[in-house]
This record gives sequence, C-alpha cells and structure tokens, in this order.
Amino acid sequence: MDRFDPAKIAVPSTHFIGGRTVGGARETLDVRRPSDGAVYAALPLADADLVDQAVENAWRAFKESDWASRAPRDRARVLHRWADLVEADVATLAPLEAVGSTRPIQNATHWDVPFCAEGIRFFAEFADKCGGEVVPTQRDHLGMTVTEPYGVIGAIAPWNFPLVMASWKIAPALAAGNAVVLKPSEMTPFSIVRLAELAIAAGMPPGIFNIVQGDGRVGDALCRHPRVSKVTFTGSTRTGAAIMAACAESGTKPVTLELGGKSPQLVFADIADADKVARRVAQAIATNAGQVCVAGSRLIVQRTIADELIERIAGAFAELVPGPTWEPSTTLSPIISEREMKRIDGIVRTTVDQGGRILTGGRSVAENGGGAYYQPTILADVDMGMAAVRDEIFGPVLTVQTFDDEAEAMQLAAHPSYGLAAGVHTADINRALRLARGLEAGTVWINRYGRSWDFALPTGGYKRSGIGKDLGRYAYEANLRTKTVLIDFAADAA
Repeated sequence: MDRFDPAKIAVPSTHFIGGRTVGGARETLDVRRPSDGAVYAALPLADADLVDQAVENAWRAFKESDWASRAPRDRARVLHRWADLVEADVATLAPLEAVGSTRPIQNATHWDVPFCAEGIRFFAEFADKCGGEVVPTQRDHLGMTVTEPYGVIGAIAPWNFPLVMASWKIAPALAAGNAVVLKPSEMTPFSIVRLAELAIAAGMPPGIFNIVQGDGRVGDALCRHPRVSKVTFTGSTRTGAAIMAACAESGTKPVTLELGGKSPQLVFADIADADKVARRVAQAIATNAGQVCVAGSRLIVQRTIADELIERIAGAFAELVPGPTWEPSTTLSPIISEREMKRIDGIVRTTVDQGGRILTGGRSVAENGGGAYYQPTILADVDMGMAAVRDEIFGPVLTVQTFDDEAEAMQLAAHPSYGLAAGVHTADINRALRLARGLEAGTVWINRYGRSWDFALPTGGYKRSGIGKDLGRYAYEANLRTKTVLIDFAADAA
C-alpha cells in the first residue's frame, strides 16, 4: 500500500456494546501517535457501570441469542464471512492499524490484516470438529464427556500487534460459542472497533462481541466481574500476575496468560551461511523495533564465529530505515511512546554502568519531529546479573554472550524467570534435537526464528512467561468446559 496521510484517517473513538458503537464518557484519555508524538484522538474511558453494561449485554446475548446453540457449522460460516470481510477491508483496516501503532503500513497491509483474517478462519474450522467423547465404562453404562462454552470470556489485548493479538483471543472463544468482552490497549484501541463492526456485518448476533475502552482499571473490573467466567491476556509478567490475583479474589476463574520473554538465540560454528543466519538473528530482535514478546533478545554464539557474526548483524541493523508508520519505506518501527523509549535507554545505560559494552547503537534517534525511535543496539561483555540480560526490554536491544561447547551454551541460555521461546541455528540435526528437548521454552525454532502461518502450532510460555496456549487446538479447547455424563441403562436402572 502507498503512503497515507495520517490526518485523513477517521478513527472510531468509541466503545462497542450490543452490536453498535457507544460514545460519551466522563473521562477521556489523549491517544498519541508513536511516529510523531502527536495527539490524534481522545479515548473514552469506561467506568465500572459501563463495564457492567457490556458484560451484562454479553451475558444476555449468550443466553438469548442462538450463538452457542446453533449448529456449529453455521457458527463457522459466520466466522468465515467475517474473515472474508476483514481481508476485503484491508484498505481501511491497514491504515487504521498503522496510524496509531508501531506497525508500518507495509507490514499492516501484507501481514497483520491477512494474518488476522486467516486466524479467524482457522478457529472457525474447530467449531464442528472438536467436542466430547464416549469413554469406556462397564457394559451396562454409557459414559461420555460433553463440551460447553463458558459463557462470557474477558479478553485483554496488548498494543504491539493490535489486530493479530486481539484475533488470537476473540476467534477461539467465539468459535466455541462464547460471548466476548474485549479491552484493547489504551495505546492502540481503534482498529479493533472496525473489526467488531465487520463481525456484525458478517451476521454475528449483537452483544456476542463487545469492546470496552480504557486503562488498567477497566481490565481489573473485567477480571473481577461475576459474569465473566474466564480471562485471557497477553502482556507483561507483572500485569499477568495482577490479573491472576484479581481472578482469584473474585471467584477463582481460569486464565490464559501469554507473558514476557528473554528468548535466547543459540548459534553454532557449523552454520552453512553466516550472512543468512546473521540477518535472521537481526530480524528476530529488530522486527517491530523489538516490541515482540518472543523477540530473540539474547544472542549466544560460539566463540570462534562471534566476531564475524556480530559484524554481519551490525551491518543488517545499519540497513534499517526508521520512519513513521505511514511511509512505505519505513523498516524500523517507532517505539510505542516516549516513556517506553526512556525505559529502554535506561536499561542500556544501567547495563553499561554494570560493565556492559555498546558495540553499536545505544541511543535514541531524532526522527519526524517528536517520534520515539531507538537505534538497534548490540551489548557485549554481559552476564545474567546485568539488567539487559535479566530483564525484558521490549526494544531493539541484543545482548551477546559467547560459548565454547554445547553444555556452556545451554547454561547461558537458561533464564531464571522466563521461558517463552528460543532459537537454535546449527547444521547438526542431532544437536538441534537435543537442544530442543533441553531448552526450557514453550517454543523452540530450529534454523528459523519467528512464527509462521501454521496456526495449528500453539504458542505459550514456561516459567513466568505464562499459563496455557494461544493458537492451535489447545487455544480452542481452553474456551470450553467439560461436563461428564454417565447413563445407567441396565434392565433394573429405572
């Protein structure tokens, strides 16, 4: 898609409840564009009464519409129509996604919107293909399990991939027959409203998919609402812990949490193409300016090739072009906010004070009159006791540690807190499989880094990186309760 004018993008600054946009609020929040820092909209903040209205509306729709009870294939047809509308609406959705987020227009057009649509299609196909089962019991009994939707799912989505991350929450819940109340991030709240409008156009009953806008207070109210039967969240480990606490305090409801990461990339000297691997490593931390939960932020490289590989990675970083999200030439995203950029830089400065050394980058970039940009950065002479290795940075900062043998590589890869993802780059398949078994991570990529369009593969973390899975069959099944039914049909049973 060509360049667009950010001033000409009309944003739906509203909630979405009962199948229609809902405006008006006693309190609003200025929403800024990361690309230039300009305030471009005022977001209405939901209060406790509006959260209650949205949840009660979803509950009524779940009970009174036929969404949960209709033939599963019919529910799937609505979701397929919705996906088709999303894909066809790319000229509207992509600029709306890009204007206020960190997603350049080319990425939003060719990845975010079609990936969102394809995710909806993927989960639609589970509607009539997963369910209960007959289980072995004694001869004059019939034992079975029956799966049923929870009712109202509370979903809280992050700001880094607004459409995609929201679809991971919404699509499996809706395919399973639930109603959803979604809180998008207050920093990237608008493209999701358009997504909800398209759901209604596809034939989804009003009230089945609702959106409440707001900050953490709204998310907390959603978690604590007695009508919300399950909560799904993607974001920081700290916020995930707060969500768990809120859900426990209000009635012990289940949660799915995809949380933070400090993912290692292990590179061995036997790689066949050093330039290809260097570019893969660079992309794994520079994509979306490192604002990715699975970003490959820790390079662990065999000592004999370290200098050459680092030089090639620095060269790949130098080719990136920072710029606003509405420019097709932009290949380095802005940081979501000035505050986040200062936090990233603070971690880099702290690491240098602790003994780390900047090899390249390490400072903010003045671009586009006020936008928040940070140079892709490489830090050497680091260890696990330093901030940049220990803490999730959520920025384009790569730490480098070297090893001599496989055992040392595994020791360096281990993190005391996080276990979201890991990458292994080697020509030795036996080694790759050993490491895949040994690494404590929810996803291990071998000779690649990053997700594919294989939605069947689940994603989720070990340790403090989360509970449960997004994507795959696991994500669908997590939106269903299981009921046991045992029938006695012996002659004297009745």
